[in-house]
Amino acid sequence: MFTPKLLADFNELEFSIYNCITRNKERVPHMKIKELADEAHVSTATVLRFCKKLGCEGYSEFRLRYKEYLKNQQILLNDTVETTFKGFVSRMDSRDFQESIDNAFRLLKDSQHIIFIGIGSSGILGKYGARYFSNIGRFSLYVEDPFFPILQDMTDHTVTIVLSESGTTYQMLKLANQLKQKGSRLLSITNKADSPLAKLADCNIFYYVPQLMANGTNITTQIPVVYILETLARKLYTATEG
Repeated sequence: MFTPKLLADFNELEFSIYNCITRNKERVPHMKIKELADEAHVSTATVLRFCKKLGCEGYSEFRLRYKEYLKNQQILLNDTVETTFKGFVSRMDSRDFQESIDNAFRLLKDSQHIIFIGIGSSGILGKYGARYFSNIGRFSLYVEDPFFPILQDMTDHTVTIVLSESGTTYQMLKLANQLKQKGSRLLSITNKADSPLAKLADCNIFYYVPQLMANGTNITTQIPVVYILETLARKLYTATEG
C-alpha cells in the first residue's frame, strides 16, 4: 500500500501521518479522522489530502482499504516458506521457465568472465553466486558498489548476472546499462517478467512468488534465486566436464 515511490513523495506532514499509522496499525481501521489527526499532530484537512494521495476518495475508503491491506499482509505472513516454494516448484516444469533456463545456459556457456551485481538481499545472493560459479571453475566476481564506474570496454565473452527482486531499482538499472553499453551481455533474474530490468536484459529468468513486506521492508523469499543460480552453475559444470 505504501510503495517506495509513494514514500519518496511524502512531505513532512504526510510522514507524520504515515508514522502514526505504522505505530497504531490495529487502531487505525477504527479511528475517526479527528483521532488520527490529533495523534499525528496535523489537521483533518491534511489527513484528507493524505488519503487522496493514496488514491482514496476520502477517509472512510482509506480505512477500508487499510483494513484489507492488513488482512492480506497477515495471510501472507501466515503462509509458510514451504507453501510459497511449492508454488514456485509447480511452475518450474512449465515450458516458459525451462526455456528461460536454457536461454540463460546458452548465454553463459561461452562466457569467460561472469559479473554479479545486486544490492540488499540480492547483493548477498550476488556474492554467493560469484563464489558458487567460481567453485565450478568459472571466473566470477561480484561488484558490491552500485555506483562502480565502468570505464573499460568488456569482451564479447563477458556476461553480467543482475539480481533484483523488483527489477526496478534505479542503481541496478544504471549499472546494468553501463555494463551493457561497454559490451557485456546481461542476464537478469527478477520476480516479474515485465520489469524494466527484464526488458533491458538479453535474457531474463523470472520466478514469481508473492511479494511480502514487513515493517516497510521487503522480506520476499529468495529461495528460488538460489535454486536458479545453482541450476545454471551445475548445468555449466556438467557441460564442461562432459
